[in-house]
Amino acid sequence: MDWKKLANTLFPEGHSISEQNEFLSGEAQVDGQTVAVIGTTGHTPIGIEIALAQAQAILRTVRDFPGRPILMLIDTQGQRLRHRDEMLGINSYMAHLGKCVDLARRKGHKIIGLVYDQALSGGFITSGLMADACHALPDATIRVMGLPAMARITKVPEEQLTELAQSNPVFAPGPENYLRMGGLESIWHGDLAAHLRTALAQPVAGDQRSALGLQRGGRRLAQPVIDAVLSGAHVQRV
Repeated sequence: MDWKKLANTLFPEGHSISEQNEFLSGEAQVDGQTVAVIGTTGHTPIGIEIALAQAQAILRTVRDFPGRPILMLIDTQGQRLRHRDEMLGINSYMAHLGKCVDLARRKGHKIIGLVYDQALSGGFITSGLMADACHALPDATIRVMGLPAMARITKVPEEQLTELAQSNPVFAPGPENYLRMGGLESIWHGDLAAHLRTALAQPVAGDQRSALGLQRGGRRLAQPVIDAVLSGAHVQRV
């Protein structure tokens, strides 16, 4: 979805979001409340420049507007795969972005992620998956790695991975599978502005992804392992 159309749908009360080199930033009004908006567009890869720009926007919000909610609009093909970025330490820039998101959360900023187009690999991990809750539009594309690439790296035949993807959401792309695994809080159908208002009003209850994955049947061992580590008990494999 075009980000301008999305913004007009999400924020009928108005917004001041602008785009510069596929980086989105600005403010919007939701039920009379100002929300900071940060994101990307055009399936842009996350290189050091955009990672730093997002981190700066988050820190600026923390410094200048304590407690203001932050909405992250996500459309990325993942980290930029260039020798230059690797040599300059793209992993450190993306880690810095993730730490800035965590800092904002610890300072009392509610952080919501919305995958409105594409979310892949590290670009998704340091944005939507760092949020208090991540949501997606029905037509969004979400995956950590494509099956052909996964086959090359794991040496498992692509046909076998394709078969596994039919029954195991870990191997399958798409918002429905990430919803089953607990990576997504919900998929937004219909009135997007109403969904956003609901998300902003929902109390922050900590990281519920493993519990949701267990409840929805997409990740059956993550929460039991967490519980066992915390209690010192033994986990029975299922």
